[in-house]
Parts: sequence; C-alpha cells; structure tokens
Amino acid sequence: MSEESAKKIVHIHLPENEPFKTHLTAGDHQLIADEPTTVDGGEDTGPDPYDLLLMALGSCTVMTMKMYANRKGWALGDAYVELRHHKNHVEDCENPDKPASKIDLIEKEIILEGDLTDEQIEKLIDISKKCPVHKTLLTETKIETILGSI
Repeated sequence: MSEESAKKIVHIHLPENEPFKTHLTAGDHQLIADEPTTVDGGEDTGPDPYDLLLMALGSCTVMTMKMYANRKGWALGDAYVELRHHKNHVEDCENPDKPASKIDLIEKEIILEGDLTDEQIEKLIDISKKCPVHKTLLTETKIETILGSI
C-alpha cells in the first residue's frame, strides 16, 4: 500500500473524570481539545473541535503554498492564514431552524510576504484552494461508525 493511500489513524480519549478535556494522539504527537468556559463543564484547556478543524485547513493551506513556491523557486517569505467559521441560514429556506437549512461558511484570509509578483500571488491563492484538507472539506465525505472495544 502506498504511503498516500495508507489509512491515517488518530486516537481520541475523553477520560471519565473529565467533562470535555479530550486527549488526542497522532503517532508521537499529543494535543488537548476542550470546550470553552462558556459551555457548562468546559475548561478551555485546549482548542475546541472547530478550532482544530480550522487549524487543519490553515496548516494544510500554508504548507501547500510553500511546497508550490519552493518547486517554482519563488521568494515566498512568511505565509499567514486567518480562518473564521460560522453558520449562515440559507436566505430562501422555508424552515430556517432545521439543521439542513444552515450552511457552514469558512472565511480564509491569506497574507503572503516575500518578493512576489502579482501573478505569483494570484497563483498561490489559487493553489491554496487545492490543499488536500480544502478539497476534502468540499467533497462529500462518508463517515462509517462502528463500536469497538478496548
């Protein structure tokens, strides 16, 4: 099986004695996720799940632009991405309170430093939309849930 087609496996653990503080493991890397203090039981000890989603998109975006610029020999300096997520009601929906009537909107603002031409900047913005996480978020994704055991 090629590395590209290998399954990605991460482990998520929410201990019984924790309201929402969740331990995330990917290989040798560990993170904490939590809910903000505005959620009853949340302690804000780590990013919330949507923060993690935006971080995945943002990191993939800057890495993809950097790889492309490096291949082309372009003078890309620092690259920044700021992301915002919210839900918008579809304007013409008859039942705006139904979950299916809301769409998720992710706003992605990109700031690029370096000695780049306008054409190079435009190409890097276009390439940013081709990062694997961006493409995954725009496709229909199926999630199969099974009950496991320890």
